[in-house]
Amino acid sequence: MLRRTMISCAITHVLICGFARADDCSDLTHTKLGHVVVTGAATMSAGSSIKQPAGGEVPAAQIDYCRVQGTSKPTADSEIRFELWIPGNTAWNGKFEQVGNGGFAGVMPYRHMVQVLAQGYAVAGTDDGHQSSQMTDASWALNHPERIKDYGWRAISETTVAAKAILHKLRARAPVKSYFVGCSDGGREALMMAQRFPTYFDGIIAGAPASAMTRLLTGGALRSAELGGAVHLPAPKLALLQRYALQTCGNGAAYLQDPRQCHIDLAQLQCAGSETDACLSEAQINVARVIYAERKDPVSGSPLYGVLPGAEAVKGSWDAWLTGTDEQPQAAGTGFTWNYLAYMVMNDPRLDIAKVSDADIVRGERQYAPIIDSDSADLSAFKSHGGKLIQYHGWNDPGIPPGYSLEYRERVSSKTGNLSGFYRLYMVPGMLHCGGGDAPTNVNWQAALEAWVERAVAPGQLVASDGNGIIQNLKPFD
Repeated sequence: MLRRTMISCAITHVLICGFARADDCSDLTHTKLGHVVVTGAATMSAGSSIKQPAGGEVPAAQIDYCRVQGTSKPTADSEIRFELWIPGNTAWNGKFEQVGNGGFAGVMPYRHMVQVLAQGYAVAGTDDGHQSSQMTDASWALNHPERIKDYGWRAISETTVAAKAILHKLRARAPVKSYFVGCSDGGREALMMAQRFPTYFDGIIAGAPASAMTRLLTGGALRSAELGGAVHLPAPKLALLQRYALQTCGNGAAYLQDPRQCHIDLAQLQCAGSETDACLSEAQINVARVIYAERKDPVSGSPLYGVLPGAEAVKGSWDAWLTGTDEQPQAAGTGFTWNYLAYMVMNDPRLDIAKVSDADIVRGERQYAPIIDSDSADLSAFKSHGGKLIQYHGWNDPGIPPGYSLEYRERVSSKTGNLSGFYRLYMVPGMLHCGGGDAPTNVNWQAALEAWVERAVAPGQLVASDGNGIIQNLKPFD
């Protein structure tokens, strides 16, 4: 019995076994777990609100819970903030879920945490080791290599270990099941967990993962260099592109089932005379061509995938990620690329992106891929652990083209073998980045994962809805 107890303690990497159980939430304050310190612990009443430092309202939780705030400092330059929310004894479903962040992080994923808490989970999240009000901001990385490691992989691991230890201290038992759920950068984090920390979670949901993040940013840098900063397309021109794609490839449908089969003949849209909203200028055709184009990664030779046609004009698509709007010309994709190059690769806060050379781009990818990418195809340890992984991606994702997820599935199949017992990929027609689009895109991924983990019901066809009674059926991609 003593030997089994010692092994259980070693697995968590912290000495939770010697802790006296906390009789009350506030008793957790000032708890120390090695380099982790609980900075605050208080019972929150149903309906009480939390302020988000980055601005915006956080929906109030509708149950009482213990809010634990902590900081982990695994290195002298680390400051990983995390929170663990634990429902009251009768409200807790006995499970633990950690939620991923987005973009370059910098804030707690409170909104997602509120949703998970409402389902009875003890839920944890982290700011990934730095504080920022803008998800595209990477200024925190300038001359801070340890903080880049915290962002890349260390913060999520530190949060898992600390949160489970604190949960054990308050409830005197481990969760019966543990899950990790994230999309975008959170999807990257989800795959990072399966690859680097394969025994931490029983089930993982990885939505639209930025798994090959340095390749993705390399693609953005090459696109910016080719376009020279001229990327804006007015709304009527985006509508023209989308209408042409849906008419020629989808017989006028609201969205395309598989836009890989759609190839836009841009020459057909070029203005013959004066420019109007019914045609594209030569410069505008070049912008569209560059966005659709697939390139080769100068480091690995792997594809740098282009954006697929069919949702160019949907709000939150190209306008948000690629071409900007009349009011906000800089899109999110451009912001991510500039911040990565300025604060990680070139160490120049006043960077002129036009002066970044191909050699600089290659150097950046080689340096940071081992830290922030989660594209290892070897999931054998996670598979042996009995873990289950659901990955999903929208066919019309403008931020992270779906080709990256398709490629990852193919590589995992080649490396790890039979996927049927532990892995599923779902491609969602019409879906933008993590959700949205002119299609039914709402799927209860959590229910599908729980059925697989807890009742051995492997996910097959799933239903996507739009909230208005319209549905589409999704089959696993193979």
